[in-house]
Amino acid sequence: MGLFDKIGQRFSSRKIVYMPITGKVISLSEINDGVFSEGILGKGVGIIPEEGIVYAPFDGEVILIADTKHAIGLKSTQGVELIIHVGMDTVEMNGKGFSQQVKVGDSIKCGQQIMTFSLEEISKSGYVSTTAVIVTNSDQFKTVEVLLEGDQEKQKELLSLS
Repeated sequence: MGLFDKIGQRFSSRKIVYMPITGKVISLSEINDGVFSEGILGKGVGIIPEEGIVYAPFDGEVILIADTKHAIGLKSTQGVELIIHVGMDTVEMNGKGFSQQVKVGDSIKCGQQIMTFSLEEISKSGYVSTTAVIVTNSDQFKTVEVLLEGDQEKQKELLSLS
């Protein structure tokens, strides 16, 4: 196998998670919740949202929606399992201000709107809107690399897994 074959193989085996929300990318350690900041659920990032819309970060399937609508679990066609957890302690809001445009078992396309939430309701309820984007099967990958930081638009390459 030549050098270009190896390079091509390396890139073809990469799995990409795109920005699901427009906002400021922060490291997991900056999230004010130990379950996320200590990587207990897996590797990933935090996003401080600028708007209340979540977009599918890859092609795949919806595998979980929290009863309280604040979190959604997804699995990519390449086997990446991801949870998008909007806000910290927003489970206490019992779904107020959250709405899904998909249901468990639905196929999703990268860029498709899958969830909305009210930044105003989260703030009014006394919570922060910092959103955790976690690869829950991180241990199945050699690397989970964060590609962005700071203010970013939706659908940019956020994580690279190999």
